[in-house]
Amino acid sequence: MSQIFHRSANAFARTSIFGAVFFIAFLGWVGYELDLSHWNTRAKVPQEQLVPFSHKHHVGGEGFDCRYCHTSVENSSFAGIPPTQICMNCHSQIWRTSPMLEPVRASYRTNDSLHWTRVHDLPDYVYFNHSIHIAKGVGCSSCHGEVDRMPLSYKATSLTMQFCLDCHRNPGPNLRPKSQIYNTQWQRTAETPSAQALLAEYHVGGRTLTDCSICHR
Repeated sequence: MSQIFHRSANAFARTSIFGAVFFIAFLGWVGYELDLSHWNTRAKVPQEQLVPFSHKHHVGGEGFDCRYCHTSVENSSFAGIPPTQICMNCHSQIWRTSPMLEPVRASYRTNDSLHWTRVHDLPDYVYFNHSIHIAKGVGCSSCHGEVDRMPLSYKATSLTMQFCLDCHRNPGPNLRPKSQIYNTQWQRTAETPSAQALLAEYHVGGRTLTDCSICHR
């Protein structure tokens, strides 16, 4: 019986198989890069809000402490979204007739909450507790970046699982003295307690930081 396929078909088949393997691997790499890209994580992308609130003005310019608006950050898993009353503590006196702030005044008059767009919104299957991070010496800027320089709020970091694991595996570099937790411009100096000293002070460390149940409950 004569040969049906030419001998070159064997080489073509091997090349096709190897090519398919590399092509699938390439598609996997592309998908991985897209998953981590700003296009997907929305990092560095300012979020449009009902009122264009500027952290740069309030924190960097006026010197507001994070806790003035985010009142529950030290004792709750949720940092808290400021109620309209906090805004009106100042804006009942200044910028009282600004058209830009009419939604705030309307909220105060009607007692209807302002609908802010969440900038840092983790998936429902991820458990995150602000209070424990604050108590263990993690500064706000480690996750939120230099908010005092943001005219409009955006995610400074990806907040992916890899981002969290990198810190949980080596938390030392992100720890700071408690007096500097809310200082977004804080820098480590020669006078700053070492990472090892802070790890010991806050009792941070151990394999449990990377246990699945820490973030997935």
